Amino acid sequence: MELNDVSALVTGGASGLGRATAEALVRAGAQVTITDLPSSPGEEAATALGGGTRFVPADITDEATFNQALDVAEERGPLRAVVHCAGRGGDRLRIVDKEGNPGSLESFEQVLRVNLVGTYNVLRLSAARMVGNEPVDGERGTIVLTASVAAFDGQIGQTSYTASKAGVHGMTLVAARDLAGAQIRVNTIAPGIFDTPMLARLRQDIRDGLAASVPHPRRLGDPDDYAQLALTLLQNSYVNAETIRLDGGIRMAPR
Repeated sequence: MELNDVSALVTGGASGLGRATAEALVRAGAQVTITDLPSSPGEEAATALGGGTRFVPADITDEATFNQALDVAEERGPLRAVVHCAGRGGDRLRIVDKEGNPGSLESFEQVLRVNLVGTYNVLRLSAARMVGNEPVDGERGTIVLTASVAAFDGQIGQTSYTASKAGVHGMTLVAARDLAGAQIRVNTIAPGIFDTPMLARLRQDIRDGLAASVPHPRRLGDPDDYAQLALTLLQNSYVNAETIRLDGGIRMAPR
């Protein structure tokens, strides 16, 4: 896909992986719309990104507000590129705690609602817009989702997070097969340990230890690493139905 002047939507675009991806899309000449929660610094991010970037506050689990974001994106032209970065961390709850009490079902459901149900909502609503596009070079659009290496080697206390991200990985092939007849590609990135605002809350010694656990290169992932891969997946029309680990070769320990 040629990204110059293409209408693109990035969820979670106010910070972290989403902001880096939006910035890379602006540099590639795309007409970018970002979404994030109303409480996020989305407006400031859109202004800083330049290139006519627009911000629409939206909840990825809410059909009405996310459709509003899609409406704004389509004002720039047919929506052909979506990168879905929005999500939340896990609850770090054991299945059974030290006193023998079962973990919170409500917390488990909340994590799945944002990370898995929210992803499906973005996927289905974005694809519904793309099916009406005229094909360009054999495709109507492409969607990049975000899972995590936790989908494959989740740690103790990550039951809810791992289940949600494994679900994103699991839907990737099915979604690509489902949407192939509409000439829409679907791929997923599974990041490892990235230097995002979520990780910035940790002490420096903990961050250094995490960086040292990566085989090569021995550092935390940079949001630009994610953005570069996201653009490659948008641009390369023969990559479809793939979940790609982006993790420096790390395999997470049990804890």
